[in-house]
Amino acid sequence: MAFESRELSVLAYANGFTLWHYRTEDSLETLTRQPNGATQGYFDAAREMVRSGDQIIVNLIAGGRVAMASLAVTVVDPAGSVGVAALESCVEPPVNEAVAA
Repeated sequence: MAFESRELSVLAYANGFTLWHYRTEDSLETLTRQPNGATQGYFDAAREMVRSGDQIIVNLIAGGRVAMASLAVTVVDPAGSVGVAALESCVEPPVNEAVAA
């Protein structure tokens, strides 16, 4: 499938940052594929709405199952291409306060 603007909506906006939500049946690989040559980036059609640094929470719907991913808008090129990258979950390990004897 291709990008569908009706599935992109604003969840929050503050200080020049926008948190978006997007729902699709496309794969995460399709959404994050980098443009090459004549191939457009997935979110290029949204280039007038998104800005570098924005975040997109994506519901990936496949076969009746839903998965979630977080994307960061990495670049909005003046020529019209939008680059995104998947964000990894970051959980800090617990700090071991025990002192070795």
